[in-house]
Amino acid sequence: MTMMHKFLGASAALALTAGAAMADPAILFDLGGKFDKSFNESAYNGAERWATETGGAYAEVEIQSDAQREQAIRRFAEAGANPIVMAGFAWASALERIAPDYPDTRFTIIDMVVDAPNVRSVVFNEHEGSYLVGMLAAMASETGTVSFIGGMDIPLIRKFGCGYAQGVKAVNPDATVIANMTGTTPAAWNDPVRGSELTLAQISQGSDVVFAAAGGTGVGVLQTAADSDILSIGVDANQNFLHPGEVLTSMLKRVDNAVYEAFTQGEALETGFNVMGIANEGVGYALDEFNADLITADMQAAVDAAAAEIAAGTLMVHDYTSDESCPALTF
Repeated sequence: MTMMHKFLGASAALALTAGAAMADPAILFDLGGKFDKSFNESAYNGAERWATETGGAYAEVEIQSDAQREQAIRRFAEAGANPIVMAGFAWASALERIAPDYPDTRFTIIDMVVDAPNVRSVVFNEHEGSYLVGMLAAMASETGTVSFIGGMDIPLIRKFGCGYAQGVKAVNPDATVIANMTGTTPAAWNDPVRGSELTLAQISQGSDVVFAAAGGTGVGVLQTAADSDILSIGVDANQNFLHPGEVLTSMLKRVDNAVYEAFTQGEALETGFNVMGIANEGVGYALDEFNADLITADMQAAVDAAAAEIAAGTLMVHDYTSDESCPALTF
């Protein structure tokens, strides 16, 4: 009987060790929820791709307010989740406080840099992908006026708008680029009604192509553009399918790849600073059956040539966040 107890004890210990070695990853979505058809949903798609391919399981949470961030991270860390992936820059301050408390847990934050030995910081060259869709906007525009609607007015979103304007001006130096932000608080990410209002105002000023980088607010922008028979450009996830034949393209920000890679590396997650741009397929533009009739062969050739130059370093797109200025657009 004693031997049997020892055997069970050893087996239980072994099982616990195996469980700890194969800890499930976790993902924490930002405000707006995982089905925002944009940033969060792209992150969700990456997690789902990993789960489908590996048969693995992951933990997740959708917060309802900023006040829940620290509690959510701690809850997953205490439960042994590893790695823990945070979608969105707004997780940074909570992660900075918490990461040192869990030195054996690996964290990934997307869209912000947190300098800690157990954190992987993933940032994107949004200005590069935005430049490409700006070129397409200028080539598709019949009025010579295109527009941009951002979510919360922060340097990251100005980075999108500035890259977009540079791409527009590269094709048509005389083009007019109108830019509006939805708001100055996190509510700006989920206000499709305001997005619709801004779109109508821009249309009244002559815009016939609008690029939305506004999270859930962009759903209202794309809907209003389709209703008004002008073209729109989606962001983060491929949004071409939302209004087939009405969405010119989507600026792909491969948040899904960042999540998939972090989950795949697991507890061996490589920490440090990680930049995803055109060169490593971190950003790009979407071409599929839903927008194939809108993108001519000449348009595709021009954009692909620019993408190759950006990847090679021979075409430099100005990054708004490098000096908080934009040569092609006044915000």
